[in-house]
Amino acid sequence: MPLPLPPLSAVRAFEAAARHGSFTKAAEELGMTQAAVSYQIKMLEERVGAPLFLRRPRQVALTEVGQRLAPVFTEAFTLIGEAYAQARSGAEGVLCVSTILTFASSWLARNLGAFQIQHPALAVRLDTSTRLIDFAREDVDIAIRSGSGNWPGLAKHFLFKADFTPVLSPKLAESIGGVKEPADLLRLPVLDPGDPWWREWFAVAGLPVDALAERPRSSLGAQAYEANAAMAGHGVAIVTRALFSAELADGRLLQPFDLVANDGNSYWLVYPEARRNVPKIRAFRDWLLAAVAGSLGPRDA
Repeated sequence: MPLPLPPLSAVRAFEAAARHGSFTKAAEELGMTQAAVSYQIKMLEERVGAPLFLRRPRQVALTEVGQRLAPVFTEAFTLIGEAYAQARSGAEGVLCVSTILTFASSWLARNLGAFQIQHPALAVRLDTSTRLIDFAREDVDIAIRSGSGNWPGLAKHFLFKADFTPVLSPKLAESIGGVKEPADLLRLPVLDPGDPWWREWFAVAGLPVDALAERPRSSLGAQAYEANAAMAGHGVAIVTRALFSAELADGRLLQPFDLVANDGNSYWLVYPEARRNVPKIRAFRDWLLAAVAGSLGPRDA
């Protein structure tokens, strides 16, 4: 006869709370309320027949019984996670990468061939989206996100700062005799006047932050589209410069000023912590970190 097992939901709640030393942090990780975590742990304590935590003001501590159970439960979840990850990694030999359109088109598509040469048996599928991925519910292995890096439960690796600055075509700059000072930009069409990045950059440049307030709120929806429109001479775009280094280097885009701004966001490579050692994730992570550092250089990477 198999040994009796407690409810998995109760075990998950206990393991997370023991690992974090907090019911609140466990609730955040599991997407539950603190009351729900407390209920699950209480149910497990009733099954065990002994308290697992000492409840103290603003903190909890494991009892002797809890200290015996916690590492065993953590190890069990790790083994399950690794077995599941290895099973997924072998299925069809596909690596699904979720990323935003601009990073996919401006950097990843240009460099992905090098990864495919190193790993010819692994097919890469790109999923371009601005939404946050739920790794527990979606068939996505790894993601490239822009943000502060505060994503509980995910392993994260810094790629580069999301610095932004105005860019335009040399021809458009010449149409007004050159862009010599930031105020000159106000004499030109701006592709997305409502982008909050303009206010940030104007503050750095010493211009009124509401200088574009009266302009129509047109928007192209992605930096990649704005950069293409800028190269065609239709206006000034504000973009993350690291993603358009090739266009700046060959003169299709002009960065008139060294001034850059940053709203605190950066680009990150992320994936579930439990999948850190999955072979296909490890291979892509190691390649991407080296490739970004090699192509963007120490200033940006």
